[in-house]
Amino acid sequence: MTDVYDKEKRSAVMARVGSKDTSPEMAVRRMLTRLGARYRLHRKDLPGSPDIVLPGRKLAIFVHGCFWHGHDCARGARVPKANRDYWLAKVARNTARDEKAAAALGAEGWAVETIWECELKDEAGLADRLASRLALTSRDSAP
Repeated sequence: MTDVYDKEKRSAVMARVGSKDTSPEMAVRRMLTRLGARYRLHRKDLPGSPDIVLPGRKLAIFVHGCFWHGHDCARGARVPKANRDYWLAKVARNTARDEKAAAALGAEGWAVETIWECELKDEAGLADRLASRLALTSRDSAP
């Protein structure tokens, strides 16, 4: 199957795909703010440049798009028909990079939480999960 766009138009479309301040990331940030958490964004000095960092709790949060990071949900399992081999390799590289970043953060003593785009459908469940994680990390970092 061929692409519906020519090469230049596809390049322009893909260039507009953002990696920061995405809708899922903004939703998680609003949730954390409602929970009273203080955080920093996109710390380049940490492995993987986590989307959200709670330095006092040593908690790094990654907000992943299901398609781009190969989640096992319906959206993440979908593979485009055009250029299939490229996309399979691309998602595999992203997954390997994510695992490497999480391992490096863990080795530096950071707790890592990954939030998938599809998990935002259950807002109450995700808020409970984040509240539990915040409570857990505050006990771990207490003197």
